[in-house]
Amino acid sequence: MKICLLSYRGNPYCGGQGIYLMYIAGELVKLGHEVHVIVGPPYPFKMTGVKTHRIDNYNYFNNRKNFVRMDEPFAALKPFNLYEFIASKFGIFPEIFTFSFKAFFRIKKLLKTHKFDIIHDNQCLGYGFLLIKLLGIPFVSTLHHPLTIDRGTWFEYPSSFCLMMKRVLYYPLLMQKIVSTRMDKIITVSRSSRDEIHKAYGVSSDRQRIVYNGMDTDIFHPLKGAEKIKNTIIFVGNVEDRKKGILYLLKAITKTKHKVHLTIVDGGAPNRHYVNQWINTFKLGNRITFTGKISITELVELYSKTEIAVCPSLYEGFGFPAAEAMACELPVIAAASGALPEVVGEHLDTGYIVPSRNPEAIAEGIDFLLDNPQIRKKISIAGRKRILQKFTWKKAAAEMVKVYKEVINAYS
Repeated sequence: MKICLLSYRGNPYCGGQGIYLMYIAGELVKLGHEVHVIVGPPYPFKMTGVKTHRIDNYNYFNNRKNFVRMDEPFAALKPFNLYEFIASKFGIFPEIFTFSFKAFFRIKKLLKTHKFDIIHDNQCLGYGFLLIKLLGIPFVSTLHHPLTIDRGTWFEYPSSFCLMMKRVLYYPLLMQKIVSTRMDKIITVSRSSRDEIHKAYGVSSDRQRIVYNGMDTDIFHPLKGAEKIKNTIIFVGNVEDRKKGILYLLKAITKTKHKVHLTIVDGGAPNRHYVNQWINTFKLGNRITFTGKISITELVELYSKTEIAVCPSLYEGFGFPAAEAMACELPVIAAASGALPEVVGEHLDTGYIVPSRNPEAIAEGIDFLLDNPQIRKKISIAGRKRILQKFTWKKAAAEMVKVYKEVINAYS
């Protein structure tokens, strides 16, 4: 098949969508398909055998001051750039809207020399896709989870009226709802996500297909000879994303009988506003280390030297950090929310499951696993075995091809 993948951001360090793009594109090439990627910045690393078509974006939402580029001083006057600049001043996140239209024009240009069998969007669902639908090419979209989840967690905490209004404007819920119901199929990454998409956007279960994410177990694996550092735990995720549940982990640390040290890998988040307030309130400053942005090699080393990983998220569409830790034979304490139980598996078999939003249960789990090294070891080995059996990118790509064929055959 000739496949066109769309992703408004493509670098694996920008989040799960970049990781997803990199591995799915690579595995589809290995299966013998011709893969084109239309992608916005930050751009992906070079992908062997993948034809990459870059779409520019000046990131006006984040560059509020230094938005004039010396090489293109009048770039902000271009129609899409002007829209992004103005929209960003009102707190609207305009990137997926403009990417969808830019992708339409790029596809139209590519169709002069290429005939795509299918187009596959990765988490964008902008209005421009309604134009792409008119091209008569089978079109599917991966939706990792609906944005209603993200917005909902913001309103769980006290916020100023101004901040609440910004969050209402920030998330393009109506656009994604309208576009998602018009796609040929929605691909999602867990049963939990499928149910949330149906509830939030009205996409029926029969119009969705579940294809679990994978894990690169050649990269994420236990390091031989690595010595565990006593009473250490690790959290991987954006601490300013409130649905990641860092507040409940910090509270749990104040309740453990073991004096644990927490390492936080948050990619060097530039604005640690809320988490720093909580750390000061709980007086945990000397028991927490922020790594900043680190390489995958360094992350694997941390997993291999730490005793427990904690994933206290209020919701996960899949849960890459949990899968990464399990692949490195690190026992995971995971909240029973979203897709985490689907990934982690049975309590005290392949992981340790706790109720969501329950710091006492997290503290109890940390102490239990630290007190029982044999159980910790058993869970660690079983966890990696589960990842090897159920969550590989090769398996994900093969399942993806089945969905492609189903949609293409419906057009025949």
